[in-house]
Order: sequence, then structure tokens, then C-alpha cells
Amino acid sequence: MSPDLTPFFRHIAACNTASLPGRRIAFHLGGAPAGWVAPELLPVLLDHGMTHERGVVTLTDPARLEAIGEAMAREGVYRSHHELFDVRTDVDRPAIARIDRGALPLFGLMAQGVHLNGLVRRAEGLHLWIARRSMSKRLDPGKLDHLVAGGIPAGHTPAQALRKEAAEEASLPAALLARATPTVTIRYALDRPEGLRRDILHCFELLLPEDFIPRPADGEVEEFSLIPLAEAFRLVRDTDAFKFNVNLVLIDLFLRTGLIDPATAEGQRLRAGLDGWRFFAGRSGHAPSGPAPSAPAT
Repeated sequence: MSPDLTPFFRHIAACNTASLPGRRIAFHLGGAPAGWVAPELLPVLLDHGMTHERGVVTLTDPARLEAIGEAMAREGVYRSHHELFDVRTDVDRPAIARIDRGALPLFGLMAQGVHLNGLVRRAEGLHLWIARRSMSKRLDPGKLDHLVAGGIPAGHTPAQALRKEAAEEASLPAALLARATPTVTIRYALDRPEGLRRDILHCFELLLPEDFIPRPADGEVEEFSLIPLAEAFRLVRDTDAFKFNVNLVLIDLFLRTGLIDPATAEGQRLRAGLDGWRFFAGRSGHAPSGPAPSAPAT
């Protein structure tokens, strides 16, 4: 479509505002690096039995993290989501602890979620099902979203979380969802008022029949709309109508469907930017200062 891809880089830059580690203190669970904490949080952590030595805050027994998180919520340190997430020191390693979802940014711990592109192939081209988030949502109320998206609760795999969210958000039958295929894993590190978000998005894609109509089921979606993929391209390029991280998943979709040419230098830089905090931390330790981060060496 447009030869000027500069507007798309702003979404990657906006999701990678964190400097790693920046002024944060390393946080270890047992003997393993797990995240980073703000210096201002140090007195609270020491009060809960953690240690601070040689620039590292350590919780010796990771199993205590869940109870500590509950106590910090009662103390008003953060607002609980009442939803436990697994805590891992890397995406491919087993969970070693659990903590309330709302506390993850306090410790700079990885959070994982799922996103589903629901596509419909029509004679005039690909269309995309999108959702409008409920105005009661804590984050980005009223913004546009994917057909299905959500965090991965403790004890769930990405596929299990996708099934859960698909039923709750879009009344998507399990037999239909079974056709979904994984596409890409996206990472970013974002400074937020609640702390450091280090998110990993497991992305999926599903080609839906033309007669399928999603229905909101749990109150988190105001409405669903089916729009041409070219219109989604325009919305991502020209507006901030979508929830911040949805833009990244759609950039991947545009690269894979040819709306953005993945063979160009700009396309390659966009692809590299979707690797987020791993990509940037491996170079300067900072989010990109300009619109187009350099592509990794091959």
C-alpha cells in the first residue's frame, strides 16, 4: 500500500519505552534472574523478607511470592486483578511461582498473553473481525481490539488460554477454534505508571466462515465489527484507534499478507522491532530513539 511506512514504527517505539535495566534493581527468584524493581519499592520488599545485596533483590523461596503479592495488595501498593499468573524466568522455562496479574509490573516479571486474528475471505479480499473494548475495562476502554485476546492465567498453556478467551469473549465454538494456527511471538518492554511491563504475545490466526457472527459473552466487549483488512491497515497507519499492543500483532499480519512488503529494508526493520525487549536489550539496552530500529545481523 503506502510506500511510507514511518507511521508504523511509532507503534513499535511506543511499546518499547523501557530502558533495561535503567535505574531499576535486578530481581532474582532463588538464584535465577527474573525481573527488575524500582528503587522506591525496596523498603516494601525488605519488609517482606527479601534481601538486597550487591545490587540484587532476592526472594530466596519463590513459593512465597504469591502470599507477598497478596499482602502488598492489602497494603495498597498496587490494585489486585484477582487473577494469578505463572512466573517464569524465561518463556521456555517452567513456572517457579505465581502472583497476581496486577503485581507483575512491580517486579518487571514477564507476562504472557494470546491474540487471535479472526479473518474472513471474501470476493473483494480479506476482512478482519475486530472488537470494541468495554468502557468498563481498566486498560484502554473503548479502544479497538482483536476478536479474541487476553492474558494467560496460571496453569494454562497459550492454547488453553485461547480456548478460554474465545468462549468468554466471542462465543467462538471450540470446533471452529480448533482450526486456528500459531503465527508469531511478539515481545516488548513498556514503562507504565504501574511499573515495567515485559509482555510476550502468542499470536494465532483463524480463517472464519462468512456466516459466523461473534457474540460478546462476558461483558468485556461492546461490539464486534467486520472490516476490510485494508481499513485495518489505514487505522494502524493513521490513528491510535487500536489498543496499543494490538497494533504490533496487526503489523505482523500486514507483513505476512503483503500489505507491507517484508523484503524491503523497512519491512525487515519492522519485523525485527516485533522482537521488542530482547532485540533492543541485546543492543543498547534502550527502546529505539528513532522511528526505525536497525535490523539484526544475519
